[in-house]
Amino acid sequence: MFSYELIESNERAVVYFKGDLDIEVTEIMEEQVIPLLKNYKKVDINMSEVLFVDSTGIGLLINLVDTLRNTENGIKVTISDIQPQVQEVFDIIQLKEILGEEVFVLST
Repeated sequence: MFSYELIESNERAVVYFKGDLDIEVTEIMEEQVIPLLKNYKKVDINMSEVLFVDSTGIGLLINLVDTLRNTENGIKVTISDIQPQVQEVFDIIQLKEILGEEVFVLST
């Protein structure tokens, strides 16, 4: 089961993804998450509670980042707090090379 939580501060939003990022998330991402985040200047996608990502989820994440970046405002998007098993998948498909290293924030 996937859910998300949005914490906003001025023109910045942190969206906490919770659950698996897979094909079942497609509708939520396209109809709720993307429209909701288009009004911010900075968006951080916190993945601390995402333990599984499949190929559809990776596609959704790429689409989310690209869509937000290519808005009229050119939103700055970061992805943070990636779980080790998810990071391993990202490394295998070279997601940093696809989205750019500046998107990924090291956990503190």
